[in-house]
Amino acid sequence: MMTRYFFHIRDGENLLEDEQGVELGSLEDARAEADRATREILIRNIKHGETLDARRFEVWDEEGVPHFILPFKSAIGIE
Repeated sequence: MMTRYFFHIRDGENLLEDEQGVELGSLEDARAEADRATREILIRNIKHGETLDARRFEVWDEEGVPHFILPFKSAIGIE
């Protein structure tokens, strides 16, 4: 059974909501997708000389249940 996960981005007090989401087969797939997307965002930031900030993904399901938070820096091993 597929579940739709939403990858909201939190930047301090601001929340950029993912309105489409992605259908995935498991929570592990959602974690892998968050890792992949985080790396893409960070690569883009680094290429453009932007800072590695405190943004993070907040991953929720279609019922509005939060499942996990992934700080962007943790995707590349920076604490």
